[in-house]
This record gives sequence, structure tokens and C-alpha cells, in this order.
Amino acid sequence: MTSLTSTRARRDHSHKGTPIQILALVLFLAACYGAAFLGQLATTPNIPTWYAGLAKPSFNPPNAVFPVVWGILYTIMAVAAWLVWRTPPSRMRTIGLSVFAAQLALNAAWSWAFFGAHSPLGGLIVIIPLIAAIAWTIAAFWRTSRVAAWLMAPYLGWVSFASLLNASIMALN
Repeated sequence: MTSLTSTRARRDHSHKGTPIQILALVLFLAACYGAAFLGQLATTPNIPTWYAGLAKPSFNPPNAVFPVVWGILYTIMAVAAWLVWRTPPSRMRTIGLSVFAAQLALNAAWSWAFFGAHSPLGGLIVIIPLIAAIAWTIAAFWRTSRVAAWLMAPYLGWVSFASLLNASIMALN
């Protein structure tokens, strides 16, 4: 009888009422775009000034690419976290969502280290643990929702590219 009850509880958790599902998704979107907003506070004023004066590698994308890519990534990240939230409560779900929150904080911190402090070295110091936290998030998500883990993969790829860009800017300046 208890296994039937726990099976029902697991099944019911992923099918909570639509208003709760929508609210949860909105909250995950707000968390991701909140981190983006905090990062933009340091980034935006420094793009036409400090950043414009830096030597950049030939593979540096045009500035217009960054908000488009980040907008897509923040949305995908929010959906991934929401998919994990929808899974039955477990230690791995808790770990995954906790590490997700930590990597989101590191994501915002990178903008303050790189742009806010005008420090490519500071950015590199933050981006290395950010990559590790994203990889850890993917590993934890994999154990609860493989779709969520795959949704985080483009983010890992982009941040890995950003670390190469960050290191190149540091070397050139």
C-alpha cells in the first residue's frame, strides 16, 4: 500500500495544478532574468566606454550577439530548472536546484568582476568556478530530468566560449 501511495505522490507532484505550474515557471524565469538584470547593471554602462577600448581577439562576436544569445540561454535555463522542480522531491533534486542557484549567482558575479571592476583577470577567476558549477548542475539534473540536463548544455558551451574570450582579452590587454 505504501509503494502505491508513494508512486501516486511522485506522479501527482509532476502534474500539480496548472496555476502552480505557471507560477513556478514564472518564478524560475524571474530568477534567471533577475540574475541577468543584476549583471547588466555592471555590464551596460561599461560597453561603450571601458570595453570598447579593449583589444579583442578576431573571434569576438559583435556586441549585438550577446543579448540575443543570453536572452535565449536564460529562458532555456529557467525551463530546465522548472523541469527539475517538477520531479518528485529527492536529495538529487535539492542538490541540482541548489547548485543551479549558485551558478546563477556566479553568472551575475562574473559581470561585476569583469565589467564592474574592469578586470579580465577577475572575470577569469569567477568564470572557472562558474563552469564547474554549470557542469555540476548538469550532472545533478541528469539524475532527475535528462531533458533539463540537455537544456543546460548550450549554456555550458557558451560560458566555455566566454572563458576563452575572457582569457584572450586578458592576454591582449
